[in-house]
Order: sequence, then structure tokens, then C-alpha cells
Amino acid sequence: MIIAEKNYLRDGRAPVPKNVVTSKVMSANRAKNTKPESTLRKALCEGGIRGYRLNWKKAPGRPDIAFPGKKIAIFVHGCFWHRCPSCNPHLPQSNSEFWSKKFENNVARDERNLAQLARMGWQVITVWECEIKNNLKNAVDNIKNHIFTL
Repeated sequence: MIIAEKNYLRDGRAPVPKNVVTSKVMSANRAKNTKPESTLRKALCEGGIRGYRLNWKKAPGRPDIAFPGKKIAIFVHGCFWHRCPSCNPHLPQSNSEFWSKKFENNVARDERNLAQLARMGWQVITVWECEIKNNLKNAVDNIKNHIFTL
């Protein structure tokens, strides 16, 4: 099978992909309404937890789920993009220098957002993608404990 070359409009932020298939896969990654986010939101609703805001703009980092009245921010982090400490995901082999820098920047941005929210008096809960896959009930219980103890 012959794959036609794709003309890339470059803005200088990322290297030109070496493989069209890889490019398609990476382009399909979404920033909002990911599968882990929707799985967690469904479990929260089933657990009787409602009244949250999605990607609330008034909080630093636009938390995936926010309870503004209780000042609780929930971030659902993908293990690959945010570098899960439990999973220790691999570094891509091609363009590894670019990806290493990209991941460092992602982690630094996450830390800045958490620090800024903490200074504003918010409680922050980070739920990892692997946690949702492996123990969704525990993640929901942890969120319930934060919400109902305030």
C-alpha cells in the first residue's frame, strides 16, 4: 500500500513527522472530553456527584472538572502526556529530544497550575488515566471524600 505524502503546514513548534500513520495517530489526540475524563464523569454521576463545571476558565490550568463553590479542581491526566510516576511511560524513539523537552514543559506547566491553585485556596485532585482504568471506584471515593468533608 502506498501512502500519499502529506503537506504539512508548519508553525515551528514540532518537527515534521517521519511517518504519516504516526502523524494521524498524534493528530487524533484530544485536549477535552477524552475517554478517561468521560469515564470518570460518568462514574461521578452514578455516584451521585453532580454540579461540577467542565474546563472551568476562571481557574488556572482550566481543570477538567471543577467545583468552584467548594474550590476543588480535578485534573484527569493522561499517563503518556503528563508522565505518570506509576506507569513511567516510554519516550518516543524518533525526535526524542523534542519529546523530552515537550514532556518536561508539560510537567512544569502542571506544577505551576497546581501551585497557583493552592495559593488561591483550592484543593487539587489529580486522577491518572491508569487509576481510572485500574481502580475507578477508589478514584471516585477519593473525590467524594474531598467534596463531602468540606
